[in-house]
Amino acid sequence: MDPEGAYWRRGIEAATRWLRETGNSELRVPFTYVTPEDWGAASAHPLGAWVADQRRYYAAGTLEASRVTELERLGMVWSVHASAWDAGLEVARSYAAVHGHFLPPANAVWGSGGVGGGAGSMAIGVWAKNQRAAARKTLENAARREAGETGVPYAGELSTSRQEALAEIDPGWCPAWEIGWQRNYRLALAHVKAGGSLPAGAGELVVQGEDLGVWIAGQRVGWDRLMPAQQYLLETLGIEPAAEGEAVGPVRRSQDERWNTNLAAARQFHAREGHLRPARKHVELIDVSGGGEGEQEAVKLGAWLDNTRKRAAKLSAERRAQLAGLGLEWAARKGNA
Repeated sequence: MDPEGAYWRRGIEAATRWLRETGNSELRVPFTYVTPEDWGAASAHPLGAWVADQRRYYAAGTLEASRVTELERLGMVWSVHASAWDAGLEVARSYAAVHGHFLPPANAVWGSGGVGGGAGSMAIGVWAKNQRAAARKTLENAARREAGETGVPYAGELSTSRQEALAEIDPGWCPAWEIGWQRNYRLALAHVKAGGSLPAGAGELVVQGEDLGVWIAGQRVGWDRLMPAQQYLLETLGIEPAAEGEAVGPVRRSQDERWNTNLAAARQFHAREGHLRPARKHVELIDVSGGGEGEQEAVKLGAWLDNTRKRAAKLSAERRAQLAGLGLEWAARKGNA
């Protein structure tokens, strides 16, 4: 008698039958799943728990090589998290193939089949943002360890292999500056490489929802706020800073830029006052020079919060989370406030 061996064979039979009955190509069995009573020798088997046990043995290094091979032939998913990441990578490839870059806005939704929205789609903008945050955390933690700090955890970091996989899709997927800037730059670069001329004004060239004329004007006016590397990239496109006294024209901001400015004002008020309940007419002054001094902008914070609350149902999950993090209960609820 070999009870353990018999239990193993019964699990394999149950897994094989489950794949055939469900049409799945991978062993993604819910933990509580038990096979039906009419499955003969594989009936009433706790398949979900059995699969979970095999993952645990594999992670501990105690699963025999022959069993590893047999399970992999059946489509075993050793790490549910790894499989989900691989699925995200496939969607990233699809997005980049269509858009020419992997710099999706935070609200972007895309499917591996190349269709935004619908069945099989995922919030690729949020996924990309999370990968960038993990990559930057990895870099920061490495610097801390290099400086001699001990006990720096590895949790939340992005492995080198995953960073390389994303870099193969788009070498500039994780820039040192704001993602919207990089996206506009890449769109302008692609336009120039295709033989196009850069727009001289607003509305002349809109690509993937980005008004490149507005963006270019903004870079020329705000040249001194840019990092040297950004200035260099613009110069390679033939974009130069606005001359003193030059009339560049009104620079319209994108919705993301307006949101970020208002959010910065909200965070500043919350940090100072300990709450986010300004009067309806309150105006918050924030520094926009990037250096802690210099040019300031007046933000009608009270009015913005009131208006934002009224259209809470239309906010993205990311924006609701940003406001909820500042103590706004209505932002934590889906639907109208």
